Amino acid sequence: MPSFARLDRWRHPPLPADVSLTIIRADGIIKFVVSVAQVPTQNTLKHIQRIQTITMAWMSVEAAISLWAAWTARSPALAAFGGDSAVELMSAAVVMWRFRANASEHAERRAARIAGGMLFALIACVVLASAMSLLGYSEPKTSYLGMAVLVGAAIIMPALAKEKRRLSALTGSAALRADAAESALCAYLSIIALMGLLVHALWHIGWADPLAALAVTPLIAFEAREAIRGKACGCC
Repeated sequence: MPSFARLDRWRHPPLPADVSLTIIRADGIIKFVVSVAQVPTQNTLKHIQRIQTITMAWMSVEAAISLWAAWTARSPALAAFGGDSAVELMSAAVVMWRFRANASEHAERRAARIAGGMLFALIACVVLASAMSLLGYSEPKTSYLGMAVLVGAAIIMPALAKEKRRLSALTGSAALRADAAESALCAYLSIIALMGLLVHALWHIGWADPLAALAVTPLIAFEAREAIRGKACGCC
């Protein structure tokens, strides 16, 4: 039987940064497990940067138009969607920075926790605005501009999420996988918000808009919780 005392004194030579070695002891059998991290190629890195640039450009337009439409139409649903878009813009920027500057995982997790906290703050604002609307303090108006950006998000975001999932599989990046999940969630949010706005526009049902806003808050809360925990939500 091998001497564990000798094995404890044994040290393997330094390994490359992308290689890790694990020693597993079970029933007197020593197993050496070598894990090799996936190193993305230059073409993959450039493609990731292009996808993130497209994401950031669209999210900037999406957030700006949604929040402006929410303000002019007093729409809680658009406010929820626009606020979530602004936080997702920050998430896309973090992933871009992660691959361009080779930032540490600690910095990445810290940024994710900040984003999660901002999402929880957004939920509080959405609930307050929805409650005021339901109680009659403010009545949402029809916003065709808001509907247009929601339709755009429902078309664009699933395509971006699919490509990010593929790239995250190539690179093994948890940050990119989480960003793909957020892109998919953005599509779900846009569909729910659009349904509320359409019901309000077609049948002039005042409570449809704030109800749609309240309907998306559980999804935002789930996204926020997973961001704070440093995990990707499983919605994509």
